[in-house]
Amino acid sequence: MKQAILNIILSIVTSDRMIGGAAVELRASPRATRLRLKVDPRTRSVVLTVPRRISARRALAWAEGHGDWIARRLAELPAPTPVQADAIIPYRGTPHRLAWSPDRPRGVRLGDGEILIGGPAEGLSGRLLRWLRGQALALLTEETAEFSAKAGVKAAKIGVGDPVSRWGSCSSGGTIRYSWRLILAPDFVRRATVAHEVAHLVHLNHGPAFHDLVAVLLGVDPRPARLWLRRHGASLHAVGRA
Repeated sequence: MKQAILNIILSIVTSDRMIGGAAVELRASPRATRLRLKVDPRTRSVVLTVPRRISARRALAWAEGHGDWIARRLAELPAPTPVQADAIIPYRGTPHRLAWSPDRPRGVRLGDGEILIGGPAEGLSGRLLRWLRGQALALLTEETAEFSAKAGVKAAKIGVGDPVSRWGSCSSGGTIRYSWRLILAPDFVRRATVAHEVAHLVHLNHGPAFHDLVAVLLGVDPRPARLWLRRHGASLHAVGRA
């Protein structure tokens, strides 16, 4: 209860604070041991994690001293890619033009370098993003089953979401969740992420045995995929943003 009240107080204190050209949101964390800044690539806002016993005023003063860092990170983010006619949308790593016409059916289908979609302009973004999520869930479920068979394990449940900082996660109960935005990335990137999460069904850690298993499941070095996400992951988060 006290923590919930503290979160509300911090939110009110920072509701109009701008640092480095970005809105700043304070999040109190009883587990944090130090102040930490993170730029949300989806909203272009800044999250300031505040440990217990550090006041909002002191936290904001510390963040002010990192205004240049915030500004640089914002400048590095790719421009948003709104869903509209003729927008270029990546699909499995290949750019596709969004070919929209009100005379086409509402359903979405792939063409030669195009994503064909119809229906009214209103709701266009929602229709496309729902289709992408469906494509992601189907393909990630299939590939999870493929790698799970190799590892001799089975996921309890598979789902997709839109997390900020994780491309995949595996719970101790065997539930695997992925970012649906992996459907936008090249195949080798998505498959490496699936191999990573399936390996967690065997090893709930990042020790040597875990990394060895990821490489065995994938059949190639997974490091290029991790590097690709570090360099280009923000561009995936830009899709569908206005």
